Amino acid sequence: MQSKPNILLIYTGGTIGMMKDFETGALKAFNFKKLLQKIPEIKQLDCVIETISFAKPIDSSNMNPEKWVQIATIIQENYDSFDGFVVLHGSDTMSYSASALSFMLENLNKPVVFTGSQLPIGDLRTDAKENLITAIQIASLQQKGKTVINEVCLYFEYKLYRGNRTTKINAEHFNAFTSPNYPALAESGVHLNVNTNLLNTKTPKKLVVRKELNDNVAIIKMFPGINESVLTAIFSIPNLKGVVLETYGSGNAPTEEWFIQILKKAIKNGLFIVNVTQCSGGSVNMGQYETSTQLKKIGIISGKDITTEAAITKMMYLLGQNVAPKVFKTIFETPLRGEME
Repeated sequence: MQSKPNILLIYTGGTIGMMKDFETGALKAFNFKKLLQKIPEIKQLDCVIETISFAKPIDSSNMNPEKWVQIATIIQENYDSFDGFVVLHGSDTMSYSASALSFMLENLNKPVVFTGSQLPIGDLRTDAKENLITAIQIASLQQKGKTVINEVCLYFEYKLYRGNRTTKINAEHFNAFTSPNYPALAESGVHLNVNTNLLNTKTPKKLVVRKELNDNVAIIKMFPGINESVLTAIFSIPNLKGVVLETYGSGNAPTEEWFIQILKKAIKNGLFIVNVTQCSGGSVNMGQYETSTQLKKIGIISGKDITTEAAITKMMYLLGQNVAPKVFKTIFETPLRGEME
């Protein structure tokens, strides 16, 4: 008889793990050991669930690379004992964390599903129960004794997305996330429909956890009126190693001489600059318009259809691996975990 899948719930913090004190109205984290008492429906799931929590659960606004290493280490230490992992996380920075973990967990052969909620688990109209129950169910999916999902995902409001393809789009609605340039991996309705042709394939290699991340990076969003002194100041930051430049449309930026010269000088000084679109969907295509031809000429890296969240975490990851400057552009423009086309 096949044994039940073992699932590890990792609670980092966030709204999903909060309970309202009905006397004061304040939100406070509740003991995840009492999870089954709060959501008795979990007992109906055909899996064995264990929980682990950050010693001090955090609001996701306080998420940082150190905490990503903490999550990755928990997964690493428990990797052989569990069939899947569900990470409970605040929604505000969930896309950044899911993207970062996708790069850190090399040769991942098990599901790591991020989820959270817009309302606390104790609220009458909470979305926490459905998100949590389905996330656990997804992490438990097996076919012929093998896990169906083998990558870092994000589940929210009936949809499972590739984690490094997501972005948060709404602070009020339950459907808080979207995946602008890649279809949903699964949809939950009366049935749980998995689009198996979209999933990352299993690898025979052993899990490698990359914990070196370099956060000497910045994101610059282009806007009409951005001036020379502001850009010069940013590019003069000591130890700055990389910049994600959010440009217009398909990768367009000003053609003014001062602008190109600042970028050119920065690249010459060893700074890596990645061009991503500030549009909610679509891809960078440098050279399509005159306003991006210059960027291509001076050696700006194309982010193609990558999200800003995945671009900045991929940059931290590659800088942390000390990738040789000569091949950095080539590696960045190559899909590593399905984060770009």
